[in-house]
Amino acid sequence: MEKKSFRLEMAVCALVTAAFTNIYITQPILPVLEAEFQVSTVRVSLTVSLVILGIVMSNLFFGFLSDRISIHPILCAGGIFVAAGGFVCALTHDFNILAGARLIQGLFLPALTTSLAAWLAKNLPQERLSVVMGTYVAATVLGGLGGRLLGGWIHPPLHWRYAFVSASVLIIITTVLAVVLLPRAGEMGESDAQIKDDGPSQGFQALVCRKDLFPLYLCGAAGLLIFSPIFNYLPYRLSGPVFNFSTEMITLVYLVYILGVFLGPLTGRISMKFGGGNTMIMGCLMLGLAMGLLLIPSVWAVIAGLLCTCAGFFTIHATAVGLLNGKLSHSQGRANALYVMFYYAGGWIGITMAGFGYEAMGWKGVVLGAAGFLIVPLYTGIKERRA
Repeated sequence: MEKKSFRLEMAVCALVTAAFTNIYITQPILPVLEAEFQVSTVRVSLTVSLVILGIVMSNLFFGFLSDRISIHPILCAGGIFVAAGGFVCALTHDFNILAGARLIQGLFLPALTTSLAAWLAKNLPQERLSVVMGTYVAATVLGGLGGRLLGGWIHPPLHWRYAFVSASVLIIITTVLAVVLLPRAGEMGESDAQIKDDGPSQGFQALVCRKDLFPLYLCGAAGLLIFSPIFNYLPYRLSGPVFNFSTEMITLVYLVYILGVFLGPLTGRISMKFGGGNTMIMGCLMLGLAMGLLLIPSVWAVIAGLLCTCAGFFTIHATAVGLLNGKLSHSQGRANALYVMFYYAGGWIGITMAGFGYEAMGWKGVVLGAAGFLIVPLYTGIKERRA
């Protein structure tokens, strides 16, 4: 049983990592693409933003679909279209085709992520679900970091097309692995089956209006709203006076992001032992400490602050996902799709608002503005603790 559980966890981790690798793969090579395709900075940024737009556009659809049909054909379709989009990106010399292929990838990425999260919620017992969902969150971190490294470090910038080929091959391999290892209907053993009430499905409106779920959607939004501005405006802080870091040194600082790979599964185990509410509060305390450290004009304080930022954010995010799926007896696909939509919306709002904060007050405006939203997960943690 332990061996079977480990194989399932590794299949989930591999597929989610491969999927998220595709999102930010062009981020470190935007100047190279700008020069090669002779387009503006705004246009070349579409190679990242169109992927995120595609995720937002199709996320609710795949959440709905995963509540209606088997996970296996959804995974196959997602793997085929994401990989095909990557191969088109590697071969084309037309920027419009490149941008269109990136949009296609974004549209089908939720087939590999949101649908998989829904399948896990419907088929795993609660004691395993928290741990596996922690692994799921860790895989999103590994994939996001891996995409940046694949695009900018592993392959020389002038050979960026090979990065797309590598990512597409990885998608094909991990999709096949997941389809083979994920049990089909009727194949789950009694000890593996999730004990859930087969109640009637709930629509998106009903799921948004549920008082026990809505605060968790807001936690996802608030978490990324706090996290994204810190890392998005970090280069301005580190390249300015006092620090004067080079681009290479700033890139090395971003490696603190990998802390989330280890925190995902660990948070699941901590949540099972101490309760989701207490774990959420602990994440808020770490984020609060991080905000204070980030205001100190010291390299070591900034590094410690970034580590605490990662620890706090991924603790809140993994706990919210675990609590959300633990409260669902049906409509897991739609509920997870809603969570992801709130999550990415929070990130977009945070980066946009922090831009005004930076113009008004500099780095202090970014940090203090983000810190104000800590009230959302803190309130939710206290509420869950009482419950």
